[in-house]
Amino acid sequence: MNPDFDEIVGTEVTSDAERDRLRQVHELLVSAGPPPELTPRLERAPAASSNVISLPQFPVKRRVTLLFAAAVLVLAVFIGGYAIGFHRSATGKPLETFALRGTARAPHALASLALLPAAQGNWPMTLNVSGLPPSSHGAYYEVYLVRNGKPWGSCGTFVISNSAQPVSVPLNAPYRLRNTDTWIVTLEKPGKSSPVATVLKPV
Repeated sequence: MNPDFDEIVGTEVTSDAERDRLRQVHELLVSAGPPPELTPRLERAPAASSNVISLPQFPVKRRVTLLFAAAVLVLAVFIGGYAIGFHRSATGKPLETFALRGTARAPHALASLALLPAAQGNWPMTLNVSGLPPSSHGAYYEVYLVRNGKPWGSCGTFVISNSAQPVSVPLNAPYRLRNTDTWIVTLEKPGKSSPVATVLKPV
């Protein structure tokens, strides 16, 4: 005799969608038939231990409510963190903006480097550049902090795939900056210990 679905589920599950899902599982179990007979070795169950603790069983409605509340909490934390991070990045005004112009290697290139407020010893920057030739064959561009007339420290790298499309590059200067510091952009190639050429320099 097949077990009655309504008798098993009872009235705890009131959602039609949930009852339909449980009914499909019930019908699959009924169609699968009873499990195979136990071997003689497994017919007798082991003796129950007196140390076994029965865990409380939450009603179906309460379990669903707890899971839903946990999901809402996780989603709220994620959205809150994203909103705070976006607000900080969107409202950070540049402390100073440096204009750069192309050299003979990139005569049509122009760029501006925005220096943002420091965060824990790091100076975020944004480079907006246009007109640089595409970097091909593994080549790339590198932004250098210039101090005392010489490249002093790297602030990040980027590539260009289309010279007609302006590019905005997030950078970072993890240094103690000075009022006389400036920046340049160089063309680099893998395996080269020194820049191939300076393509952008201060106006």
